[in-house]
Amino acid sequence: MHSSMSAAGAEIETKVPARLDRLPWARWHWIVIIGLGTVWILDGLEVTIIGSIGDRLTESGSGIALDASQIGSAAACYVAGACVGALFFGQLTDRFGRKKLFLVTLGLYIVATVATGLAWTAWYFFACRFLTGMGIGGEYAAINSAIDELIPARLRGRVNLMINGSYWVGASVGALLTVPLLDTSIFAMDFGWRLAFLIGAVLGVGILIVRSSVPESPRWLFIHGRDDEAEEIVGEIEGEVRTETGEELEEVPDDAKLTIHQRATIPFREIASVAIHKYPKRTVLGLSLFVGQAFLYNAVTFDLGTILGEFFNVGSGQVPLYIAVFGISNFIGPLTLGRLFDTVGRKIMISLCYLTSAALTAVLGIVLLSTTPSTLAFMAFVLTIFFFASSGASAAYLTVSEIFPMESRALSIAFFYAVGTGLGGIVGPLLFGELINTGELEKVALGFLIGAVVMAVGGIAEILFGVDAEGKTLESIAKPLSAAKRRVQSGSDVESGQEPPAAIV
Repeated sequence: MHSSMSAAGAEIETKVPARLDRLPWARWHWIVIIGLGTVWILDGLEVTIIGSIGDRLTESGSGIALDASQIGSAAACYVAGACVGALFFGQLTDRFGRKKLFLVTLGLYIVATVATGLAWTAWYFFACRFLTGMGIGGEYAAINSAIDELIPARLRGRVNLMINGSYWVGASVGALLTVPLLDTSIFAMDFGWRLAFLIGAVLGVGILIVRSSVPESPRWLFIHGRDDEAEEIVGEIEGEVRTETGEELEEVPDDAKLTIHQRATIPFREIASVAIHKYPKRTVLGLSLFVGQAFLYNAVTFDLGTILGEFFNVGSGQVPLYIAVFGISNFIGPLTLGRLFDTVGRKIMISLCYLTSAALTAVLGIVLLSTTPSTLAFMAFVLTIFFFASSGASAAYLTVSEIFPMESRALSIAFFYAVGTGLGGIVGPLLFGELINTGELEKVALGFLIGAVVMAVGGIAEILFGVDAEGKTLESIAKPLSAAKRRVQSGSDVESGQEPPAAIV
C-alpha cells in the first residue's frame, strides 16, 4: 500500500477491502462469529426471561414487589434503553472504532444484568433494565458494522442473517431455562429468577473473553489515519488463513485499489446529509423495513403468551414451551434461507420474505375474524409466518449496514433500529394489548391484519428501492465519504461518496 503519510489528512491508496473480501472461509471467521455474533443469544435470553418470570415477580415472597403494570413498564424501560443505547453508542462506534465500543457495550450489559439480579425494589429494577437495554442497543450498532466489515462479501448475507437470527436461540433457551428456575421445589421463590439474570452475565463474560481477540475493523482504521495498523491486521489474518489452508492467497489486482482521504473525525452534519440528500430512497427503505418488522415482532413476541392463555386455554406453565418452539421456527428461517440472500439476491429474497409473511398474517387475521381455530392450527400459522418474517427482519439489519457509507454505518444501524423500534416496537405491543383486553378474538384479528399491512409496506419498499448488494464490496455499494475525488475522462470531478450513475439508489 502506498501512503503519503500515516496520519489523518493523508491521501492513501489501499487494497484492504479487496484483500478481506477474497479470503477463503477459515477458523478466524468463526472467532469473529462467536466473539461478536453470539451476543444476540444474550438479547433473546434477556427478553424471554423477563417475559417468563413476570408472574413470579408479582407474587408475595419473590423478594421484589411488582404489580402487573410494572412488569410492562420494565419491558418499556428495556426497549427505551435499547433505543437510547443504539443512538448514543452508534455515533461513538463510528467515531472511536468498532472494537472499543463492542467491548464497552458488552461490559455495560454484564454489569447491568448482574445488578438486575440483585434488585429489591421497582425503581432500581427499572433503572437496571434501562441500562441493560442500553448495552444491547449499543451492541446492535457496534456488532453489525464490525461483522459486515470483516466477513467476505460473497458470504456477508448468510452470515449476517444467521447471526441476527441467533437471537431466537437465546429466546428458546431462556424460555426453557425458566421452567426449572421458577420451580420452587428446586429454587427458592426469591432466588430462581435472580439466577436467570446471573446466568446471562456468566455467558456474557465468556463472550467478552473471546471478543478480546477480535481485531479492530481494518476498514475503520485506514479511514481514520491508522493505515499501518490496518495493513498489519490484514497481514496477520492472511498469515493465519495461509497456515490453516496451506495454500497461497490469490493476488489482489491493482484496479481493486481504493483511494481514501483520511480524516480523524467525520462531522455529524455530513453523515446526516448522506441519508437525507444523497440516499433518500435508501432512507425510506430502511425505515419501511424496520417499522414493519418491529411492529409485528414486538406485538406478537410480547403478547403471544397472553393470546394463548386468554383465547386458547394454554396454562401458564406450558407457555414457555410454546415460546421455545416459536423461537426455534424463527431461527430455522434465517438458517435455511440465508444462503439464498447471497445467491438469488437481496431484493428478491427480502421482498419475498416480507410479502409472504404479510400474506400469511392477513390469512390468519381473516380466519380469526370468522372462527376460533384449534391451538395447533393457530400455532402452525404463527410458526410459518415467522419462519419467513425472521429472515426478513434479520435482513433489515443487513440492509442498513450495507447501503450507507462506512463512516456512518454504525449510526445508520442505530438510527433505523431506534426509529423502527420506537414506532413499530412500541405501538405494536400497546395496540395488541388493548385488543386482547377486550376479550374478543375478532378484535385481535384486526391487530394481525394491521400487522400484515405494515409488513407488506416493507416488502413493497424493497421492490421499489432495494439494492442488489449480494457479492459486492461494501465500498462499491456506498462509496466512503472519505473517498478522494478522482478525475474522469471528461475532466470533471466525481465528489466523494457520490453514486455512479448506473447504481441503484
